Amino acid sequence: MQRVFTTFPDGLPGAGLLLLRAAAGSTLLVQGTAYFVDWHSLGFETLSVALLTVASGALLLIGYLTPIAGVLAGLFCVGSILSWFPAPSLELFEAKLAAVLATVIVAALVCLGPGAFSVDARLFGRREIIIPSPSQKF
Repeated sequence: MQRVFTTFPDGLPGAGLLLLRAAAGSTLLVQGTAYFVDWHSLGFETLSVALLTVASGALLLIGYLTPIAGVLAGLFCVGSILSWFPAPSLELFEAKLAAVLATVIVAALVCLGPGAFSVDARLFGRREIIIPSPSQKF
């Protein structure tokens, strides 16, 4: 993670990234759980799409492994636009514009990073480096 993102912005930029993650993550969580409404007739392909959508939405929501979750979410949104995946009973991305906007939000998150208010920032974020003075002996 440290090689991917050089900083984890806090303050208003961090809050903006938190809002972007919350919008994309909650939308993907709702879309993924919509597949489970008719859970008796789920095939392998539909089940795998549903689980990956829920997982990427949850990871984006908490800000953990944001680049990986963002790429998965982007692939789902593009697949939804191009009708690669079966549609659930409650289709949030029925309008292609909504799916395009979700793709753009996820692409922005992949480029910008999770921000300071995330699990990634807590695990891989800023560290205090203490450099000993030259007079001190090891």
